[in-house]
Amino acid sequence: MNINKKDILGIAELSREEITTILDTAAVMKKIIQGDNKKTNYLRGKTVLILFYENSTRTRVSFELAAKYMGADTININVSASSVAKGETLVDTGKTLNSMGADVIVIRHGMSGAPHLLAKHVNASVINAGDGMHEHPTQALLDMFTIREYYKTLNGLKVAIIGDIFHSRVARSNIIGLVEMGAKPVIFGPSTLMPSEIEKMGAEIAPTINDAIREADVVMGLRMQLERQKSALFPSKSEYAKFFGINHANLSLAKKHSLWMHPGPVNRGVEMTSGVIDGINSVINEQVTNGVAVRMALLYLLAGRESCRDVKQRANIISLPVQEVYV
Repeated sequence: MNINKKDILGIAELSREEITTILDTAAVMKKIIQGDNKKTNYLRGKTVLILFYENSTRTRVSFELAAKYMGADTININVSASSVAKGETLVDTGKTLNSMGADVIVIRHGMSGAPHLLAKHVNASVINAGDGMHEHPTQALLDMFTIREYYKTLNGLKVAIIGDIFHSRVARSNIIGLVEMGAKPVIFGPSTLMPSEIEKMGAEIAPTINDAIREADVVMGLRMQLERQKSALFPSKSEYAKFFGINHANLSLAKKHSLWMHPGPVNRGVEMTSGVIDGINSVINEQVTNGVAVRMALLYLLAGRESCRDVKQRANIISLPVQEVYV
């Protein structure tokens, strides 16, 4: 099965079957990353433009590596040194890039809905790398991929999401995706950082952090987004760590082999203790690797020349090493 989409703008726009297709394709792409030869020709002749209006390391580099591993020509646009700094609108920027023959535009923007606006004005496929306080679909996909790698399914799992829910596009995308895939997201955070009517999305609000984590299969911390907060919504970092931080004491209530996750970067000692971040059940570093695989899958499904089925069949040639399968 393929995904019948020009753009990837949000998890809310993906069906369960489409999410499954993306995750299945990412599993194939991860074999490329783990091989000695990471270079493929699937996107040879394609151009991927990376347009970030907000600072980022993990997501931006992840997309850049994904495009290069797939053989695409990759251009990283420095917004501060572009015509945007001279007052050019997003629509005009999109039209300019479209006229240059871009095949895929990856955009991160501080305003919710910016990728949707751009997608309406370009022929290129647009991938949302995070828009305001709306969604971060590729982060949710890599999180679901990471969970599925361990549990083989998402259906029926309890996923505790702890922290700044209000400002977190990661939380929104994960809640939507987890519910769609049959998991049970349970959230907890300061009441001042809890969106109204969040339960309508399918999440359960726990009364305490212990209730959220108890018997959880996955415990996910969220970054305190101080740059998005216009007022003091919690007393101090130390008090936040005391009442809302994830540590070995409250993690003892989760299932024995629960996964510990965080989208990064982590504020050590605030959202999670160092012992948790570096703990045996932590998959934070694996999330980074899986992010490249998921973004390779999306680029492939949007701009690739072969069908997903053909790629998976080639990957199943067990007698050959991965690098020979993909050369």
